[in-house]
This record gives sequence, structure tokens and C-alpha cells, in this order.
Amino acid sequence: MKISKKKFIYLISPNRIPNSFYNNLKLVLKTKKVSFFQLRLKNYSLKKKIIIGKKIKNICKKNKVKFIINDDPLLALKLDADGCHLGQKDMNINLAKKILGKKIIGITCHNSMILAKKAIKAEADYIAFGAFSQSKTKKTKHVASVKILNKVKKITKTPTVAIGGINDVNYKNLLLNNANFLAISGYVWKNKKYKPLQAIEKLK
Repeated sequence: MKISKKKFIYLISPNRIPNSFYNNLKLVLKTKKVSFFQLRLKNYSLKKKIIIGKKIKNICKKNKVKFIINDDPLLALKLDADGCHLGQKDMNINLAKKILGKKIIGITCHNSMILAKKAIKAEADYIAFGAFSQSKTKKTKHVASVKILNKVKKITKTPTVAIGGINDVNYKNLLLNNANFLAISGYVWKNKKYKPLQAIEKLK
């Protein structure tokens, strides 16, 4: 998996997708700062997820952004997404690989070296750590520090993703401490100060 210094953003969808979302997504992806877009919808029917997913996939494809589905390898297969992100309570990575073949599979490792080593051994395509700050998108159960990013980099070349409350004030410190990608959601979609395009442009 190629890592570009410029395209360090791993963008996660808001929980609700209003009609205005698609236009904002187009503007944000045109900045060429986003490597991945993850569709993370908890409260939609499968039918609705497929309709939304197809629209987003087309926007991602046009902008050369990898389209990832959260939690659900079967939906990722159905949408022919680029891959799937698995939490610790989701499907086992080996089973997900049987479903998705060579597609991207990333794993949440919270703040645990044990989980990270397990994911590396299972040949995850990237490993995600967090939360690094309080997040408005998800309740913070696990707190991570940059120490874990630096430790992991000593044992693997597997790309790392930092998650949780990342914004224009704290993002640089994570990039300087071995985070390859920054997972961002609320800062872009729920920012009271900036529109999505302005918010993303502040991350240089």
C-alpha cells in the first residue's frame, strides 16, 4: 500500500448522510489530501447503505480515493469497495480475507501492542490506534499516546492510522510521531467554524 506524504487523511463519513453531503465530499476529495474514505453508517437499512455507498464509491473513484466500508466485509463485497475496516468485535480478519480476497483490510488496535502484533501477524493492510483526543463522533473508551505509534514503527512497516478528536491544532504532532494517516470525521463534517472544504484545507 503506497503512502503519500500529501495524502495523509483517512476521512470517515458522518453518521447521517444529508443530500448536501455529496457535493461537499466532491469538494473535499478534489483537494487531493485524502487517501481513504470510510463509509461508517450504523443506523441505515442495508438497502439504503447500498444506494449511498454506490454514490460515494463513484465520487471516490473519480478522485482516486480508496473506498472502505466499516465493520461489514459482505457489504464491502457487494459494493465492490476497495476494502473493509474491522473493529475488535467485528468479523475475524482471516474470515474477512476469504470474503474479500486481496482487498484492503484494516484493524482497530486501540492502544494495545498485543492487538497490534496480532494484526501484523494476520497481515492487516493497516493498523489503527486511538483515541488520541476526545472525539465527538464516538465515546472514548481507549486513550492512546504517540508512544504506541513510535513503538509500532520499530517492529513493522505496516501503515498506521491515528484516530480520535484530530483537528487543525493537534494533527501535526501525530504526523511527526509516525502516524501515516489521520482518521478524521467530526472536524470536517461537524465543524461549527469552517465548512468541510475550509476545514480540510487547514490541514497542510
